[in-house]
Amino acid sequence: MGKLITTSKPLILQSKLLCFSLLYLFTTLFLALYTTLSQSKCLFRSSPLDPLQKSLFSYPSSYGEHKYAVSTTRSTCSSPVFFSDYWDVVKEISNFNKNSLSSSGVLRYMQGNANTFGGNLSTLARFSYFDHQNDTTEVPCGFLKKFPISGSDRIAMEKCGNVVVVSAIFNDHDKIRQPRGLGSKTPEDSCFFMFVDDVTLKGLEHHGLISMKSREYKVGVWRIVKVVKEDLYENPAMNGIIPKYLVHRLFPNSQFSIWIDAKLQLIVDPLLLIHSLVISEDVDMAISKHPFYVHTMEEAMATARWKKWWDVNALKVQMETYCENGLQPWSPDKQPYASDVPDSALILRRHGLGSNLFSCLMFNEMEAFNPRDQLPFAFVRDHMKPKLKLNMFEVEVFEQVTVEYRHNLKSSVKKVSSSGRRTKRAVPDLLFVNNRCQKYLSTVWGESND
Repeated sequence: MGKLITTSKPLILQSKLLCFSLLYLFTTLFLALYTTLSQSKCLFRSSPLDPLQKSLFSYPSSYGEHKYAVSTTRSTCSSPVFFSDYWDVVKEISNFNKNSLSSSGVLRYMQGNANTFGGNLSTLARFSYFDHQNDTTEVPCGFLKKFPISGSDRIAMEKCGNVVVVSAIFNDHDKIRQPRGLGSKTPEDSCFFMFVDDVTLKGLEHHGLISMKSREYKVGVWRIVKVVKEDLYENPAMNGIIPKYLVHRLFPNSQFSIWIDAKLQLIVDPLLLIHSLVISEDVDMAISKHPFYVHTMEEAMATARWKKWWDVNALKVQMETYCENGLQPWSPDKQPYASDVPDSALILRRHGLGSNLFSCLMFNEMEAFNPRDQLPFAFVRDHMKPKLKLNMFEVEVFEQVTVEYRHNLKSSVKKVSSSGRRTKRAVPDLLFVNNRCQKYLSTVWGESND
């Protein structure tokens, strides 16, 4: 008869490989859970109490809405943003709109016909409107040529009150992304408009998201507005500047607006954002600081270096024009403005004299030079009167309220070249500029070496 062998260890612990596998599994699960919670804890702490639970829209797999996300190395809660109770915000914004006079008549706009949408004004003419002391003065602010959209879209835009969320896709450069975290009242109190051209519209039809036979288009919460770009600017980016900076003219009855680049997905309710970053801060506009640059000339050099604009010589002329007319590097003397360079992918506005004037002046500068809006930002802000009340929030806040994706890498339709031009170098080189810009550069480089 065999002898019964007993052991004090359970059988499950006798296998070293099994023990190691279990340890690895539990460790991985713990780290994954910790990472998820740590990345979300600011949002959990400040999210609305009444979010929509259902998905807003279901995309076909071929569309690939959530492909190519850009990773971030942000410190999760180094600069958290606080959001009030959702229903308190809804009530406060509603009361704010009832008690506020319409701001559409605060600024008078120049009327007339011109060869270009903005009038192609000279430098002296543009700068003459920076000091707006007389309310009867008409300010040039686009629309000197008809904005080519349908009558039904125009009516819908005029009916939009309270808060409007605006974006644009031209040349099929991005994908439409549905906002997340909307409160149940938000679809009633907010409008969502996406401006597109014919190329983008064909891409949406290719994926079965719209029918070209329809008179009106809608994808999820977004109303799609077709713009006939042949009647506007050759460059698609310049056409996108119209809804980005002239939103107060396109939506004359809206009190607040949020511009969001199509590469971003909004993950916080727009009413909460407006309340937290604009109303609570008592400002005209809120925008994120640039993650790397503080001085305008840094952005100009990067624009030339990375070929973000094809005409480097024109960039040099633009910077010299601003230097000659008083552009200064950022310094503590400019506070409360925290930087001269924004990340303009997300812009929140309270429509009124300050933000409307700023937007008009910005648009005029971009029509004169190029659609790179970081370049005239500080010059316009520092020289306009009355002064703009601005909240330049931290990059961490920007990354807590949006998710950034890469631009559309593949297109279902043939794209049209935005310019068809080769890069035009500066002659002389961009570094060799006039004395005032040389002094600017010396100051910036001196600060960098300290």
